[in-house]
Amino acid sequence: MSAATAPVDARRAGPGAMLGSAAQRNAWILGLLGFLVILLVFTKLIQPNYGVTGIQGLAISVLPLALAAVAQAVVVISGGLDLSVGSMMALINVVAAVLMEDQPPEFAVAVVLGMLLLGLVLGAVNGGLVVLTRVPDIVVTLAMSFVWAGCALIVLPAPGGASAKWLTDLVIGSIGNEWIPKGAIVLIVIVAALWIPLRRSVLGLSIYAIGSNRLAAFRSGVAVGRTKVAAYALTGLFAALAGLCVVASTSIGDPKPGPYTLPAVAAVVLGGVSLAGGRGGVVGPIIAVVILQLIRTDMTFLNLDTNLAVVVQGMILIGVVMIGSFVQLRRSRG
Repeated sequence: MSAATAPVDARRAGPGAMLGSAAQRNAWILGLLGFLVILLVFTKLIQPNYGVTGIQGLAISVLPLALAAVAQAVVVISGGLDLSVGSMMALINVVAAVLMEDQPPEFAVAVVLGMLLLGLVLGAVNGGLVVLTRVPDIVVTLAMSFVWAGCALIVLPAPGGASAKWLTDLVIGSIGNEWIPKGAIVLIVIVAALWIPLRRSVLGLSIYAIGSNRLAAFRSGVAVGRTKVAAYALTGLFAALAGLCVVASTSIGDPKPGPYTLPAVAAVVLGGVSLAGGRGGVVGPIIAVVILQLIRTDMTFLNLDTNLAVVVQGMILIGVVMIGSFVQLRRSRG
């Protein structure tokens, strides 16, 4: 085949080839979607009454954890790990709840904006410590998780505070159709508004670059330290959004860090993000969060101990890591 005829053949096979290529690139996500559909059908079979109410409850319970998974995905893609996500969520949760209690709606808007800024600062502090001390991410963020959790207890020793009514109305209920939860729309809007521009920006490319090969990124002119701090700051921003969603859905502040950090890591791994960094996105982890939550729901319907859900999550995690290692080994041998 000549060089002149090659582009012609490529154009002829254009749509089909592009579709096949896209399917191949997103095979893991498509597999997760298929498994989610099967899980929903199974849920309907074991609980025929599962419908609008169940979907609404699923959306509300998934929202904070999905944003926590997105927060974790950003820093994992950069080659790090943040074990303080749950504690940052708790701190944002209690500060927002204390400030919004008995305050007019207009003041609550300022509180929300302030919490987003606080999340950026908390994440940047984590990233700055990682870069300056050169201590492994897991050690620094584990230590900072105690710091942020302690700060949350200082702000609010016991559950209290309140959420603004407009913030609660933003995530609870449906919009347009009873099958379309507001929580799902909020999640889609937040991720689309923040992740899509980031993914296509210079900063986004730099985050992927330092996660893939830090030395090569440095030699290419990427400011590795600043990019690392920016990745952690973005993790703090998404953690702040998750904390605000907890306040909105519960209408109260709770200083105790919820079960978000480790499930978020599990969702990131199940969602196809490489723990080595440099590969993955946020769509997979979000789907993984829904799957993990639905498994817990199904265990409740089957009258099984919901603590077994943790065991199932661990088994899934081990399976995914083993499959990923096997695939990577075959690629290296090929």
